[in-house]
This record gives sequence, structure tokens and C-alpha cells, in this order.
Amino acid sequence: MNSTIKALLFDVYGTLVDVHSVEEKCNELFKDKGKEISILWHQKQLEYSFLRQMMGQYEPFINITLDSLRYTLKKLNHDYDNDNLQLLLEAYKNLSPYQEVKSVLKQMKHKKLAVISNGSRDMLEPLIQNSGLEPFFDEIISVDDIKQFKPTPASYTYALNVLGVEREEVLFMSSNGWDISGARSFGFKTAWINRENSPIEELNLKPRSIYQDLNGILEWK
Repeated sequence: MNSTIKALLFDVYGTLVDVHSVEEKCNELFKDKGKEISILWHQKQLEYSFLRQMMGQYEPFINITLDSLRYTLKKLNHDYDNDNLQLLLEAYKNLSPYQEVKSVLKQMKHKKLAVISNGSRDMLEPLIQNSGLEPFFDEIISVDDIKQFKPTPASYTYALNVLGVEREEVLFMSSNGWDISGARSFGFKTAWINRENSPIEELNLKPRSIYQDLNGILEWK
């Protein structure tokens, strides 16, 4: 579609791997409560990262993940101990990749491939390795290196500097509308992987392309 694209930059959580695949472990520990735990846990992860960014009180995403899990279990009136927390945190390092991801990455290997994630390296690197995705990527970029969460311009600037390309040479992919909006505002070409068939965010920052899953980006070959 566009020969000027030199680098494909991917979000991770919800884009390459299914954050709600943690439901299985949640159900083991809290019988039949996995779905509600997973949903609220993920919501609080995002909320806490945004709040900490705005307050100027950065914490690595692994700490935010634990804090949001504690809140979730308290909110849903589930008793827990430290073993429960550690088992669920470990499950978050073993999230399942979506079915089409490896095939698509293999077909796009002629371009520079990288991920940028709000995940701290102690979460992100084990996840990429455990999911079998590590061989596909030239760069694993964590915002923890600069202590600036997406969707701040600083986070996308850092990724751009790591990749060594111009912003108009990047196609950025995420399943998160807020992340797509941030990347579009920064100047990346954006492909929204709209897995949940959600409406476009009302921020006047429409994505360049919208796909139901990652197979759609094959037209950028």
C-alpha cells in the first residue's frame, strides 16, 4: 500500500496478546470469577498508568499491575494472599498471542519490526519470549526506559529514536483507541486493530486504517 513504510511498530497488550487469557488462572484461584476479575484488573491498569502519568508519579508497570490487581480483588470482595498475587502476575507473563499474529509477523519480516509497550521490561521481555514472538522483532521497546507512558509524545519519540527512522516511515498498530489517537497525533501512520468492533474515539484523530485483526496489515507489504 505504501512503499515509504520502513518500520512496523506494534503495541503488545490486546494487540499481539490477549490480556483476557489470564481469565483461566483467575478462574482456578477464584472459582468462576475470572472474567470479572480480568476486566476490572485491565481497566485499573490503564487508569492507574494514566493517573500516575498526569500526577508525575511514575511507577513501573509491574507495580501498577500488582496495585490494580489488589484493588480489583478488594473491590470484588475476594480474599487473597501473596501467593495468589504472584501466581496471577506470572500468568500475565504468559498471555496467549492471537491466532494470526505469528503468521502475519513472518510475512512482514522484510520490514523492521518492533514493539513499544507500557509494560516494564521485567514483564514485557518474559512475555515476548514465552509467547514465542521474540524471533520476529528487531527491537523490544519499553517506556520504562524513559519513565513516560504512552500516549505521551515522549514515549513515541523514544521509539522513533530507537528505530532510527522518520515518523512518516512508521506504521503503528494497536488495538487500543487511545493509543492509536496518541500515535496519530504524534505523526505516525496508524492501523487500528479493532478486535472488539468499538467506535472510533471522539478525538478528531481517526486512524489511517482499521482492521478486525492483524491480517489486515498484510496489505502494507
